[in-house]
Amino acid sequence: MRNLFVLSVVFAVAHFTAPWNGPAHAAAPESQTAAKPLLRDFIGINGHTIQFKPELYAKVCRLVRDYHSFEWDMGRDTDFTPRFPEARNRVNWDSVYGSWQKAGFDTDVCVMFNNTPPDAWKSLEKDPRAYGQAFARAFGPSSAGKLVSAVEVGNEPGKYSDEKYHTLLESMAGGLRAGDPRLKIVTCNLTTKQSGNYEKSVVCLKGLDKLYDVLNIHTYALAAGWPTWRRTFPEDPHVDFLKSVQDLIAWRKEHVPGKEIWITEFGWDASTKPNRTDGDFAKWAGNVSDEKQAQYLVRAFLVFSALDVNRAYLYFFNDANEPSFHAASGITRDFQPKASFYALAHLYRTLGDYRFRRVIAHQAGEAYVYEFQHGAHPEQTIVVAWSPTGSKRTAEFSLPLAGAKLIRAERMPLTDRAAEGETITVQDGTARLPLTESPIYLWLAK
Repeated sequence: MRNLFVLSVVFAVAHFTAPWNGPAHAAAPESQTAAKPLLRDFIGINGHTIQFKPELYAKVCRLVRDYHSFEWDMGRDTDFTPRFPEARNRVNWDSVYGSWQKAGFDTDVCVMFNNTPPDAWKSLEKDPRAYGQAFARAFGPSSAGKLVSAVEVGNEPGKYSDEKYHTLLESMAGGLRAGDPRLKIVTCNLTTKQSGNYEKSVVCLKGLDKLYDVLNIHTYALAAGWPTWRRTFPEDPHVDFLKSVQDLIAWRKEHVPGKEIWITEFGWDASTKPNRTDGDFAKWAGNVSDEKQAQYLVRAFLVFSALDVNRAYLYFFNDANEPSFHAASGITRDFQPKASFYALAHLYRTLGDYRFRRVIAHQAGEAYVYEFQHGAHPEQTIVVAWSPTGSKRTAEFSLPLAGAKLIRAERMPLTDRAAEGETITVQDGTARLPLTESPIYLWLAK
């Protein structure tokens, strides 16, 4: 396999310490812990209608986002009266979303308008409202099936001007709200900057505060755009992967405090095929190894959990191993698990009942060390530590235990075998943690 992302392998060893007062033995203050979701209510995945296999991906998370085409439901007639639970193309949403619910999933539906440009509507002021109201009544939390908990008004509606998207959001969100007030209404992909081909500016939301509940953002760790689309590691301070989210958090705080923020797309491509030699992707350098994809996805979830956001959905569930942009982002390859599948399943099993509590160390290029606290048993904590780099770096971190007992430690796995235990040296009340780019988990208790 030709891997254009990792150009060199650098090994480094560092020794450093960070002050810490040991694991929590009582509930942390409201501002630190209570508002944070449990990881099982935070980790999500992007699926796609009839292709998604809920029983398989239930091992990784319980939140799923679907790309749901408006055209499937309505055809070319935007004033068509939907015949839910069937789409106009005869897909039965009760069957699709019912199977997801049966497997334990909470479903967020992203209604997409890719094939319905602004000039295709018979009435942009009326038709989205009628559709939204019918959809919410058929599938929302107050319906008989309770199949859908949230609906997004568009994914990346770049064909819509700011004015047209404002009208679309106002109309459809109004219908969704009227159809089921319990349904969460989510915006399309947003930016605090000017609108682009794949995102709408937050200026489109002016005056609509009461019609939506969640601000939505997509973020990718791109070190370069076309023609290489080169990606980097999630903690890289030189890219906007985290900054774009932090900018939206700051905007929310100033303009619409109390609204949730969901990251509904992020990910890394991992293909085992050689690069194409011609065409649009001949210079593509966005590929990472299966191991890197696993490391970066897990670490991204951990980093996101420390931010003031409510959910994060990885992109994508499955791929066909194509070496091109966004075409190898699945955690399964032809529905066979990649290393990332096993690493994320381990993350979900390990931290599902825990929530982020605090940062112990946050040193760019050196060490990230986070503490998570059990939701029902706050005396139980798990510390997760890793090297926030992309160069196969190794290091050591000295963690004062402050009287806590180290129960066990294990490294993030890359296969379906049980995670291997790690031997940790404890001397004079300090644990010496061997850091790699694969997170290490430590169970601690008083």
